[in-house]
Amino acid sequence: MKKIFNKTRTAFIATLAASGMATAVLAGCAGTGSDTTAKATENIHTASNDSYKGKTVTGKVVSIEENDITIETDSDEGSSSGETIMFELGNDTKYLKESGPGSGGNAPQGQPPEKPGGDSDSGNVPGSSADSGNGSSNSGSESAGSDGNAPQGQPPEKPEGDSSDNGQPPEKPDGNTSDNGQPPEKPEGDSSGNGQPGGESSEISKDDIKTGDNISIVIDENGKVTSVTVKDNNSGQGMPGGGSSNVEYVSVRTVESDETISGETIDSTGDDENALLVKNGANASFTNGTLTRTSSSSAGGDNASFYGVGAAALVTDGELHVESSTISTDADGGAGVFAYGVGTAYVKNSKITTKQGASGGIHVAGGGTLYAENLEVETNGRSSAAIRSDRGGGTMVVDGGTYTSNGNGSPAIYSTADITVSNATLTATGSEAICIEGKNSIKLTNCDLSGNMSDDEQNDHTWNVILYQSMSGDSEVGNSTFSMDGGSLTAKNGGMFYSTNTESTFVLKSVDITYADDSEYFLRVSGNNNKRGWGSSGSNGADTSFTAISQEMQGKVIWDSISVLDMYMTDGSTLTGSVEKDDSYAGGGTGGKCSFYISEDSTWVVTGDSTLTNLYNAGSIKDSNGKTVTVKDTSGKVLVNGDSQYTITVDSYSETADLSGAEKI
Repeated sequence: MKKIFNKTRTAFIATLAASGMATAVLAGCAGTGSDTTAKATENIHTASNDSYKGKTVTGKVVSIEENDITIETDSDEGSSSGETIMFELGNDTKYLKESGPGSGGNAPQGQPPEKPGGDSDSGNVPGSSADSGNGSSNSGSESAGSDGNAPQGQPPEKPEGDSSDNGQPPEKPDGNTSDNGQPPEKPEGDSSGNGQPGGESSEISKDDIKTGDNISIVIDENGKVTSVTVKDNNSGQGMPGGGSSNVEYVSVRTVESDETISGETIDSTGDDENALLVKNGANASFTNGTLTRTSSSSAGGDNASFYGVGAAALVTDGELHVESSTISTDADGGAGVFAYGVGTAYVKNSKITTKQGASGGIHVAGGGTLYAENLEVETNGRSSAAIRSDRGGGTMVVDGGTYTSNGNGSPAIYSTADITVSNATLTATGSEAICIEGKNSIKLTNCDLSGNMSDDEQNDHTWNVILYQSMSGDSEVGNSTFSMDGGSLTAKNGGMFYSTNTESTFVLKSVDITYADDSEYFLRVSGNNNKRGWGSSGSNGADTSFTAISQEMQGKVIWDSISVLDMYMTDGSTLTGSVEKDDSYAGGGTGGKCSFYISEDSTWVVTGDSTLTNLYNAGSIKDSNGKTVTVKDTSGKVLVNGDSQYTITVDSYSETADLSGAEKI
């Protein structure tokens, strides 16, 4: 977490010492010795700072006293641990226990918040992509990351050294329980409705909360702690599942020891039933066969999206190899192939078709792993990304094939995982193309990607690729990362790239971009109106790094007073557009910055008066007629005297550019 989530807080060490709590707090910190103790003491903060108002904070309990609870927050990207923070509890604070999904595949009461695209498949938690759980109509995203080369006869290998642990919230597509087609929104019916994970919760006593418990703390707009929820099984938001003890699976065919199934047809017609289930560490092979799932009364919901209940093929513990087969589902929550927990799926040269909501083509959650090669995937329901992930995330590596999402709030990829896709065609006909929520990633290499998100009054605007944090609990807070090397990117409606309420990283290299006729912007980094619950108004901006490598770009770049944008143009990149500061959704917040770094071989073709904070220009800045653009500071002093009709206003200007912050591919 960077500036947007890690604003300066007042150290609370003196108060801790006075109250006798310092020892208890430090006892919960990892390691011993003076260095560790000093570091732990430095990192203890009070939660009274305004930066926590309206937020949900997750972490592990270090200590809990009469009026205070101290937690170590979930890890920041690139670090082994988060901050140690003490929150003051109130007399009316509620204490809850997240019970998780019920047995028998029945979804918990209530639905998770919506995903971004307006999809509301699981609740009404803010999201940004269709596959995020509660979206409007489009949004979803996943991460990718491999070179796409796979050994013959084997699913693509995981990219070497690719950790993509910085992928982010994406959101679930289209309102689906887990993937809303809106910028990932939380699934409709979110039981918590306040950014907490969906699922049933029971009231407990403060005395029931123990050191080491994974919890979420909800703070209202006045800085008051309204609830403390102990997470089910201490799994924690966004952490790998590893087991499914709270879910009862029913299947037509269960494989518990090594088995080869060839040329068979397995039909499932039961409610919330799997056609094929692999567990207990078995290694199963399913080739030249057919799997079908048909049910008009399946519950779908969180059990389907988070645990794989009702998927045609599910592996929870062991390996499932699917090759040269046909898989089809017509049931709510009927994913094609689902990998959960310590399960790994390998799917090759097969066709997958799903018809109903919350039915991803290939899907991971709870830490599952899935490798896909040369698949033909088509989904047709709401919140049903062709490549989908959900709570607890996991890893997906995809090489070759076509992946088409036709439903509302169903992006081609919805990411709450680390997803790498190479040499594939990815199409969303009724949603944004990509949705990444929270600390997750998508890496595309030589792919053709397109999206077609519909306008929706719930959204401030319309986008094609969204990186955001819905606060629904489906993804850890952290850096969302999207990279694309080669291939093509098409938006049939709205702006191209949008980031809000998260830290985010974009990297584009030599991508052929086609813009919508009514394109609103090339890049927007800003707060949002909070209609979907994405953060707190006035502090839900984005902290974004955008690197263009040998990249042609067109359109406006928009930022605001609660966001930070560092834009790097390298290796002969060109931007044709203006840079505008728009505080429509800043909520009165301050502190935003926009810095441009232009390499000596890159060019900014200015199409309108522009406003930045810092301009580091070693390259060329001109208008479309080749005229030099005037640069002046905020006092009116002319720094570059040009003959163009346009003016760039900055706080500072330099004719050198430090590109060390630019990302690589």
